[in-house]
Amino acid sequence: MPVTFTKSALLLALMLGLGQAQAADPISPAELATNEGIPYPAVIAHRGASYDAPESTAAAYKLARDLGADYLEMDLQRSKDGVLFALHDNNLQRTTDVATKFPERKDAPANEFTWAELRTLDAGSWFNTAYPDRARPAFVGLKIQSLDEIIKIAEGNPQHKPGLYIETKEPKQFPGIEADLKNKLLDKGWLSSAGSKLGKSNTGVGQGKGRVVLQTFEKDSLKALQKEMPNTPKILLLWVGPGSIEPKSAQTFAESGEPTKAAYYAKQEPKDAAEFEKWVDEAKSLGAIGTGPSAELTHHGDQSYTDLVKPEMNKLTHDKGLLVHVYTVDEPVDFEKVMKAGVDGIFTNRAAELLKFYKRWPSSSVQDLLQDNGY
Repeated sequence: MPVTFTKSALLLALMLGLGQAQAADPISPAELATNEGIPYPAVIAHRGASYDAPESTAAAYKLARDLGADYLEMDLQRSKDGVLFALHDNNLQRTTDVATKFPERKDAPANEFTWAELRTLDAGSWFNTAYPDRARPAFVGLKIQSLDEIIKIAEGNPQHKPGLYIETKEPKQFPGIEADLKNKLLDKGWLSSAGSKLGKSNTGVGQGKGRVVLQTFEKDSLKALQKEMPNTPKILLLWVGPGSIEPKSAQTFAESGEPTKAAYYAKQEPKDAAEFEKWVDEAKSLGAIGTGPSAELTHHGDQSYTDLVKPEMNKLTHDKGLLVHVYTVDEPVDFEKVMKAGVDGIFTNRAAELLKFYKRWPSSSVQDLLQDNGY
């Protein structure tokens, strides 16, 4: 009897130990994404389909929607009179004709203009000048888009309703923008006040809590977003530099002697592994369900930054139960590279190419879809 009891006890202990080990295993990224209502891997249309149409305009957002992107991505700002709108730069000069319309105010930040003033600006012609091979007469005169207008675009295709992936841009310039965003999303029916009660059957882009993803580089804004919208998925964007991950070298671009910023960023890296881990832990502690790190691109270019999606970095992030959505990747060679490294979604200007890479073939070509939408 004592021998039998000992064997049974050992067997029971072994089974309990195995069960505890299994319970301790981290949830897979695919399961985490599914639980949050986020597609896996996610196609995040950076400022819309902004390779093929002027960024953050109706043309870019409608094209991204109709191609089948999972999310319409935007940088959120607020006009002088309180209208929420999409614009990346703090200044209006790169993507509008502000220097012609308001020459004396051309250097002013966008939030010093009323919505009526912003709507007078041409946000499309610059694209035709910068990219003549992709120019279209209908891009001339395109307008800056309000959040209301982008929501309407997202809802406008019965066959595919993308979600919204919203960055609080320079939130220190817009005190209270997190609460403004919550109120707007609630008003438009895009944010459930009972989000924590949503079941798995209600998840997915276009419905459930994964319908909106919130993103920011700023820890204080992440705190505010978590306070205002605790049940909405959030991403802490990562960067090597001031206000984010401390670099190993304090040498500036000017001091480096590198010919391009891309070459400079390629040599940048976190101070050490502990510094990177600190920021991943910070993201989780502040309520984020993932991080948004930068990538070094194969051919460099002005979107190539510090490589923060090395396999060991992604594994660490996954082991802590967080997703990895990398910015901003446009070429198949880099799609392949970052996916092999273990990312769970990609910000891209070329939604059509990323969808093809994932073998999610768009129903029509970029040219046909632009034409169908009047461009």
